[in-house]
Amino acid sequence: MVAADEAGLRIDKFIAAASRLGSRSRAADALVKGKVFLNDAEVGIPDAARTLAIGDRVRVWADRPGSAQRKGPHRDEVLDIVYEDAAIIAVNKPAGLLTVPLERREHDPSVLSLLAASLKKRGARPPLVVHRIDRDTSGLVLFARTPSAQADLKAQFRRREPERVYWAVVHGNPSPAEGAWRDHLTWDGDTLRQEETDEDDPRAAEAVSHYGVLERFQDAALVEVRLVTGKRNQIRIQASLHGHPLVGERQYLDGPPARRTILFDRQALHARRLNISHPVTGEFVNLECDPPADLASLIARLR
Repeated sequence: MVAADEAGLRIDKFIAAASRLGSRSRAADALVKGKVFLNDAEVGIPDAARTLAIGDRVRVWADRPGSAQRKGPHRDEVLDIVYEDAAIIAVNKPAGLLTVPLERREHDPSVLSLLAASLKKRGARPPLVVHRIDRDTSGLVLFARTPSAQADLKAQFRRREPERVYWAVVHGNPSPAEGAWRDHLTWDGDTLRQEETDEDDPRAAEAVSHYGVLERFQDAALVEVRLVTGKRNQIRIQASLHGHPLVGERQYLDGPPARRTILFDRQALHARRLNISHPVTGEFVNLECDPPADLASLIARLR
């Protein structure tokens, strides 16, 4: 039973608590395999961001018959497919689910493994990775269906041609209301995070993002960010470096000071739009997905 101090938690965070399943990977696995029930109704990965109310009853049926074999349920039950054809598949990834398996946790559920299982049921070969987004970032992720499509799409990303648009809720109110963030970053393989560095550093990689404020709140703002470059964790570190860390950010909080009093249990970042040239036809493909329930609820609360 959900207590008063647990109201507002996401389902996946609730069952991942140390007193329950003990980790996010176990929580994701339970959701994938149909082991989680909210008020006696089964919930899955698409429901991971649903928030709980006082008195809600959450159960994890650890030994549910057949759950051991449910490693790849029908895709409509697990993944939100935004677009699919013979060359590409775009998925609206829920926060909390990996894009691809981590080397150190190769058996954790991921979009790639779930999509591969679904395609296998249809007699199709596994998808091929084009790009990825962070585990706790929601939104659009693109996969290729053929090696030639993968090569073409990756070349587009190298040439910085795709339009990649994110929505972020940040602490404070950026001024001016629109502009560019330009920084030099280096990836630290020991800490697994980006670090700011000088442009003369031989390890430096330029990071450029264009931002525009969509809506201002009392102590925060909804910002649209368009990536020019695509470095790992780029928006998260740049927002912090420029004085406006993402609401819910845990890792990149070492930039200029900003108020951090708004509670949210992941970084408030959503991959909203992705525009590409189709790898076979060359036609323009506009992919878009709305913010998930937890982010929409945060925005409504701030209003």
